[in-house]
Amino acid sequence: MRVYVPLTLSGLAEAYKTGELGSGPFVAYAVTPALREWYLSDDIEELEYAALNRAALASLRLVALDPGAPRRRVVVAVDVPDGAAVADPDRALDPVSLGEVRVGGAIALAKAAAVHVDSDEAEPDVTAATEVLGAADRGDDDAQFVVDGAEDHELLWFATQEIPNLVGLGD
Repeated sequence: MRVYVPLTLSGLAEAYKTGELGSGPFVAYAVTPALREWYLSDDIEELEYAALNRAALASLRLVALDPGAPRRRVVVAVDVPDGAAVADPDRALDPVSLGEVRVGGAIALAKAAAVHVDSDEAEPDVTAATEVLGAADRGDDDAQFVVDGAEDHELLWFATQEIPNLVGLGD
């Protein structure tokens, strides 16, 4: 099962240093039955893209909580064994938790398939979105428009070998 782990660039740097994602249990996003029902598609690529976008929103929330983190969303795509990530049936219908799964333990970063990160050009929009995220959550349409502006930026795809350069540890 492919899961999408939301991080910050600081969190990615820590994962690179330790060689592990999370310490378990931790939240990730995947194609769950509830996400399938919400998205109304049988196309696995579309569904995985929807899960990636859910993880990107969770990454935005992590960035907002860490004033020292660079203002770029980060999502690590990793394949885990079936059963290693499970959806909470009590939260399955909650729109906030669509696609959310719990991963029981740490995952070796070496198992990651790819890393998705905002471009430098997204930073102003991501910064603005972090500042109004709470208002957007409370239903403020203007704040939601700002958050949507950050979500309009496509995350760039990077091979895992590029992680040192992404976190400033490369040559």
